[in-house]
Amino acid sequence: MSQHRASKSRFRRRSVTAVTAVAVLGGAVALWLPSASADQPAAARPNAEVRRSLDGLVRDNGFPAALASVRDEKGHTRNYTAGVGDREKKRSRVPVDGQIRIASTTKLYTATVVLQLVGEGKIGLDTTVETYLPGLVRGDGIDGRHITVRQLLQHTSGLPNYTRTMPEFSKVQHTFVDDYDLLDLAFKEKASFPPGKGWEYSNTNYTLAGLIVQKVTGRPIGEEITTRIIERLGLRHTYWPGEGEQTIRERHPHGYTYERPGAPLTDATELDPSWAGAAGQLVARPSDVNRFLTALMDGKLLKPAQLEEMRTTVETKGLIDGWRYGLGLMEMPLSCGGVAWGHGGDFDGYENRNGITDQGRSATVAVTALPSDLEGVKAVNKALDTALCTR
Repeated sequence: MSQHRASKSRFRRRSVTAVTAVAVLGGAVALWLPSASADQPAAARPNAEVRRSLDGLVRDNGFPAALASVRDEKGHTRNYTAGVGDREKKRSRVPVDGQIRIASTTKLYTATVVLQLVGEGKIGLDTTVETYLPGLVRGDGIDGRHITVRQLLQHTSGLPNYTRTMPEFSKVQHTFVDDYDLLDLAFKEKASFPPGKGWEYSNTNYTLAGLIVQKVTGRPIGEEITTRIIERLGLRHTYWPGEGEQTIRERHPHGYTYERPGAPLTDATELDPSWAGAAGQLVARPSDVNRFLTALMDGKLLKPAQLEEMRTTVETKGLIDGWRYGLGLMEMPLSCGGVAWGHGGDFDGYENRNGITDQGRSATVAVTALPSDLEGVKAVNKALDTALCTR
């Protein structure tokens, strides 16, 4: 494991008047309509390369639909769609900037709340999990007395991922679980490595981070994300689903899944998202994700010291070559030079990749099924790169 490092690049500060933002959670794996919303005063010029990349995701990679929202350095947004919004209705248009389950992108929101509490002196990054959740984290090679909050957010805890032992999607699609059910699944497995001695993506880390927030604040992580981020930034199209809420509230494309690669796609739009929790439960429009990324990197949500901690990254294992991981934040090299900062997410039915450059250009690309092969994974990542690198 390499030493922690802080990226040399720094997000360019802008005035308040300018801008006011593959191993992930989940099971398996055109019409172009640009628009600008009411809180986005003007639309950026349409980008033919972005259009072609989304068209290719549908035509060449078999995704039912693809969506993208691109926000330029001045805060102007352009939205794109390709494919069909509902496979049962062949002429069904993909809702422009439609809501999707953003899955593990939720981790970035959870990490932001934890770091806000660090800045308030209520949580210590290098304090053990045991301090906040005494006696809870125990198992084969698992001991919360030796795992820190930092290691949870950074995926260096060695805690096994509860998704390893999850039942097939069709068996749990409409089943509610709580955080302790997820921990029971995780702690059946042996630790992957001693705390701090490796890196492995694990949703279990963020289940525990959410419980720590609840212990410290007295309120569940969904409420804290809502009050501290969603309401604070006015993200009107982002929400934490209520208990038992299985539908998506606003206009949205249908999401699809399969039990195994090559099997027929089935509709996965309606499901119980409690399997995701603090690791992946949020629903949002792509443009709202971009607004969140912009506010975060502009320093509107975290104090400078905590934003610096978030952007201090380590080498990863199991992600894309060259990608590094901070505290709930990925650092991704771009083909045009520099890096993007963000956190993608996979959930049965939806995958998204998002990022913001140090110059302030942000993009979120989503598809309505998980990739069935490595080529599909690469294609979605390339589409994000295209959205961030072309003008």
